[in-house]
Amino acid sequence: MKLNILKTALLSILFLTISFVGFASNEKGKNDQETEFNPQEMILHHVKDAHSFHLWEWHEKSVSIPLPIILWTNNGLTTFMSSKFHHDDSGKVIVEANGGKFVKLHEKIYQLNTDAIVIAFDKEHHPTNAVKPLDISVTRNVFMMWVSVIVLLLIFIISARSYRKSENNIPKGIASFIEPLVIFVRDDIGIPMIGAKKYKKYMPYLLTIFFFIWINNIFGLIPILNGANLSGNIAFTMTLAVFTFIITTLSGNKNYWKHIFWMPGVPVPMKIFLAPIELIGMFVKPISLMIRLFANITAGHIIVLALMSLIFVFKSVAVAPVSIAFSLFIAVIEIIVTAIQAYIFTVLSALYFGMATEEEHH
Repeated sequence: MKLNILKTALLSILFLTISFVGFASNEKGKNDQETEFNPQEMILHHVKDAHSFHLWEWHEKSVSIPLPIILWTNNGLTTFMSSKFHHDDSGKVIVEANGGKFVKLHEKIYQLNTDAIVIAFDKEHHPTNAVKPLDISVTRNVFMMWVSVIVLLLIFIISARSYRKSENNIPKGIASFIEPLVIFVRDDIGIPMIGAKKYKKYMPYLLTIFFFIWINNIFGLIPILNGANLSGNIAFTMTLAVFTFIITTLSGNKNYWKHIFWMPGVPVPMKIFLAPIELIGMFVKPISLMIRLFANITAGHIIVLALMSLIFVFKSVAVAPVSIAFSLFIAVIEIIVTAIQAYIFTVLSALYFGMATEEEHH
């Protein structure tokens, strides 16, 4: 198991190194004079969402997989492939579609005014002659979310069929790997946190978020996907946290609301003082869920990218062994964190459900 983790981490570092060499070479080729390597630009390039799968750059040639751009403008629905921008992210390439002119600036799509032939900026580098249309494009994070849903469906459909074919309900194949995880979520998360009487109705949600977060964390470590890290997107973690908040709020019983608005067993002045604190705590819990998952996943990627950047910042091959060694160490930790963060999110969600459904003790 340890050897497999080490092999995966080494492969990740190898692909990252190839990608970084290409990125640095491309930066040098942009102008006749050598440009300084910008680690911040490189890190943001790999971490943020994008309209295509940018694989690598080598000698001013970019290799990428385009994704469909879907916009809602004044002229209605507008669609075209991201390849029409020719890998430009500076707003210089203008794409004409459905009677409109569009540019891409820092992975955001802008529609130029009718009389504009080039995008203009103010002193703070904000576009002055362009507006942002409603962007419902299939970005790489959206695409990988669909892929993860399909993978999960296949895994559980195949597992369910293996149980049907089994005479003694003995799991075979992939089901033998999934069953211990399902039992783990049930026996070590659902029952202890919610209770043996009420845990069953929450199990579908707990299992969904556990496997959904875990598999997307794993996809985020695959180098060829080049930053398609769904769990590192604040919108994704916010959506999961909102679902947990809604289920917790709707599950709250009389005892739960009493502890929030009129804490039993304490003097009246303290009840008045504690009520707003508990009310704020209702919203702080999902916010902490959102930030914890987002920050832990994103931080690991940023650290690896920053360590790899040291090779190009110092412009010395002598730094490479140290940089790669530390990057490998962080990559191994990231592989472990993929499961830990899925576990923590599921445990805390189950804990909140348990608090909301706990009966009053006499």
